[in-house]
Amino acid sequence: MVLADDATVRALNRTYRGQDRTTDVLAFPQDGQAGLLGDVVISLEQAARQARRARHALSREVALLAIHGTLHLLGYEDETDVGRRTMGDLQRRLLRLWAREAGR
Repeated sequence: MVLADDATVRALNRTYRGQDRTTDVLAFPQDGQAGLLGDVVISLEQAARQARRARHALSREVALLAIHGTLHLLGYEDETDVGRRTMGDLQRRLLRLWAREAGR
């Protein structure tokens, strides 16, 4: 996992997805790398804005984005209604586990 600034994430989003805007998380699968799923890049600045809006800790938002990116690496999608519901359910369950383990 990489924590980056908005400018870095925007440049990656433009280069690899053709979208010239910042985003909160990007997932880059590793092709052919035994034992590696890939890389998750999180905009720490965007995560901080989202945490403030949601009124929860930055650590919770980063955990949520890390979970979201990892689910993408595992093949989950959020482009369809079914995919969004499936990913949302998994994210909520995994975030609850994280919070329990982190003592939050």
